[in-house]
Amino acid sequence: MSRQRTLEKIMSSEYVSIGELVRITDTRYSTLKFYTEEGMLPFTQEDVGLTRRYKREDAVKAIDEIKKLREKGMTIPQIKELLLQGNR
Repeated sequence: MSRQRTLEKIMSSEYVSIGELVRITDTRYSTLKFYTEEGMLPFTQEDVGLTRRYKREDAVKAIDEIKKLREKGMTIPQIKELLLQGNR
């Protein structure tokens, strides 16, 4: 069983795991996994089967933006379209 990194260590890291994103954004694991699978939350993965790593600052920013847009009543397809436009 691996030990969790401290919040201080997570906040000073460039890359974090999805579990660490859950802790620092107060977002459910299943929600972050869905956002990842929908292409709304980019990640890096060294090799097949290895843990996905998220660039902490970019991921937190994206999650905050998605939450704000959801609060405004936007649907997931609308948010995806908006995010895709922003990444062009």
